[in-house]
Amino acid sequence: MKALGTSRSIELLGSLQTVVASPLPEIAGHFSELLRPLLGHSALVIFTEDCTGRPQKKAGDKAIIDEVTLPELDAVRRALAADDSDPWGRRAVIGGSDRPITAWTASTGALLVLTDPELTAAGAADPESTLAMIDRLWQLVATSIRQQVAAAAPAYLQDSRAASAERAKLIADLTDAHSTTLESLLAVLRAPSVSAEAARQTAIELAASAMVSLRAVSDRDRSLAEEPVAQAFARLRDDLRPLVRFGDLDVQFIEPPANGRALPGEVAHAGRAIVRGAVLALVEQSGVSRVRVQWDCDGSNLLIQIRDDGAGALTADSPGVSPLTGRVAALGGSFDVQATAGWGSELTVSLPLDAPLAPLSPAAEWGLSPREQGVLALVASGARNKAIAAELVISENTVKFHVANLLRKVGASTRSELAALAR
Repeated sequence: MKALGTSRSIELLGSLQTVVASPLPEIAGHFSELLRPLLGHSALVIFTEDCTGRPQKKAGDKAIIDEVTLPELDAVRRALAADDSDPWGRRAVIGGSDRPITAWTASTGALLVLTDPELTAAGAADPESTLAMIDRLWQLVATSIRQQVAAAAPAYLQDSRAASAERAKLIADLTDAHSTTLESLLAVLRAPSVSAEAARQTAIELAASAMVSLRAVSDRDRSLAEEPVAQAFARLRDDLRPLVRFGDLDVQFIEPPANGRALPGEVAHAGRAIVRGAVLALVEQSGVSRVRVQWDCDGSNLLIQIRDDGAGALTADSPGVSPLTGRVAALGGSFDVQATAGWGSELTVSLPLDAPLAPLSPAAEWGLSPREQGVLALVASGARNKAIAAELVISENTVKFHVANLLRKVGASTRSELAALAR
């Protein structure tokens, strides 16, 4: 870039090294610092589906980064897909407000958004080259994010799994709360006592639209958090293709059932990384010419089996194998190595698809939804239907509906018995 001298270019490369070497949670902050001398901005947001637990990485104005949502970022990505000719001069709703942005999509599919962009004196000297340079820097950062996820340490996998579970619970609570509210609103507006037909019809349409939107948010989050097992295996084959194409290794792939249960994102990423590491460990042995990789899913676990045709001398302590045990342990899985002299070695891995469950409370054992648990807690406190309705901002009819369900699920015959069992 003409506007940058040699010393500034060296400084920029040093800053880029800091960004790509940073832990995943710190990348957004360091990348924001790197870009500010070229392009001022109020916030930087990265959205990458490689990081299933925490797909957003953000830095800057908390009023923006605390409020930005996945639907907003999806809308920006769709706009870029429709027209990516110029990142400058765009506007989008980010953090709940319409504001100017610049945005780029990386080859990995990751999205970078800068809000309230303003070229600095250095960047304004050659705006076109400045934006082109930011695009190239972003491609490198996005690639480093993918590589970090592929080689993530056990601690990151544990954090990712915890974040996925936390997000799933929040989505479930949000869906339950809003669905109940909207269902109650529809019931009231459809009541014969409501005379304002036009107002009622408009309100019904608005409420129905809101329910569709809410379900779309839930479905979008689910698609981000999960990866179909066949698709995950296809990505694994792509990862191992260089070994097949440029080496003498014969890699045989045993396909998983196409209709198997979808894998949580962190399990799919970890499974691919474990297989890559295991294959590399196997081919480091002399005499290995063939490796067979098999995935399967029993509905509760991802089952991985990797076998070679080597001398059969591999152990769990062999170089390249021992680091894999930490990854497997981080996800609560099992890892086993069996070797038979003259016949080869076999690595067997089992990764549970669901995070370990906390001890169940009595309410959870009854299979209650979050809303039903809230109603039950208030019933146990002695509150009547009117007070429960006011506390939860729902109608009394909805409270009665939930209480009837609670009586059925808990096996109580009266409200007093229900409260006693809950206590």
